[in-house]
Amino acid sequence: MPAIQNRVEDIMASATRRGLPRRIQHPVADTGAFLRGMDNFCRVMAIRPGDHVVMLTDPLLDPRVVQAVQGLARGRGATFIAYMGDSTRYVTVPEEAKPLLERATFVVSTWFASVLDPYCIGLRRQKGQRWVKITFFRDLDLLHTPQAQFPIELLGEIIRATGRMFPEAGDFTLRVTDPRGTDFRVPFTEAMLTKMRAHNRWRGHNFADEDGCYVHYLPTHGPNLFEPNMVGLRPDEKIGVTGTIWPQWAVGFDEPFREPLGVEFRDDVVHAVHGEGWEAEVMRDYLIGGTLEEVGCGHNPKAPRFDIYPAGPNSPGALHFGINALKPSEYLRRVMPNWEEPHIHMDLVSFDATVMAGNRTMVEDGYLLSLRDPAVRALAETYGDPVELLEAYPV
Repeated sequence: MPAIQNRVEDIMASATRRGLPRRIQHPVADTGAFLRGMDNFCRVMAIRPGDHVVMLTDPLLDPRVVQAVQGLARGRGATFIAYMGDSTRYVTVPEEAKPLLERATFVVSTWFASVLDPYCIGLRRQKGQRWVKITFFRDLDLLHTPQAQFPIELLGEIIRATGRMFPEAGDFTLRVTDPRGTDFRVPFTEAMLTKMRAHNRWRGHNFADEDGCYVHYLPTHGPNLFEPNMVGLRPDEKIGVTGTIWPQWAVGFDEPFREPLGVEFRDDVVHAVHGEGWEAEVMRDYLIGGTLEEVGCGHNPKAPRFDIYPAGPNSPGALHFGINALKPSEYLRRVMPNWEEPHIHMDLVSFDATVMAGNRTMVEDGYLLSLRDPAVRALAETYGDPVELLEAYPV
């Protein structure tokens, strides 16, 4: 297993480190690389002739992104309309937007509600709408980046290989540990895993061409190792999530934590926040009583290793623990007033964790073991040097 950078010292030395919002200047790629990024964009946005495309936007989205989606829709014989909300932070779709959405066959959205609002989920399940969430495509210049140009078929094979590391059958516990003392456990039933594996994202299908699909573009975020909706849990259904997470960092903080900070779960909710530093006070002020929304794991080897804004890291093996609190954080409202996530949310981050699914190791000291899967290596050979493609993380 290769040695990878995952210490606080590595994070602080990184040119890509970002925990708070700041604009990044992306170097212009050469023509060949840019066209690979453009090709990925056009294929993920699998708009069909006759589609009606609805785009849910916000005031801070690069207008060129809207123009790109509209241009692609027109070029494919589809109709297009955009609705701009006040921000991305909607947790439910406003009533005035619903008549527009009802007509859609293809939706591109910046809104947080896209993933968890039962209304949005129903549109996919009942109407077969295809949805693309663009949390990580807010700037058209991202097409110049290696993460946008990474082969999507290879990304899909990495995800499928991660899926193969789960137990084939039976109940098990997803357990996360790390050198700081994290011991965090999520019970899985066989039915939960079966439900999760059926999702297009865990099948490694990252093109929005299947009726009812939900994908991310850029295709960097997740899929999550655990997500209540994806495993078929009902709202407020309890499964016994327990243990304490001692993260290295979190979205909304400029630097990794200098003082130990632990978030303890009992019976599926945040029971306590441990630590004496000011960051622990921030967490303690609003996270008590919160619930686990996701255990996310990065899969794109060209996602910048230590860029955790706005929703956690996307580099392979880097974890984020998404928690939804009962009230907004005043601190987050001050430091990130225009955050793309609602201020009830928190993404705790670890780069050096070990993840076990039952007795199977999925991530070891921050290294995603599916990168060494024979099928992944064989497919990587068709695109270039497997070591460079899979293990040369941008830092």
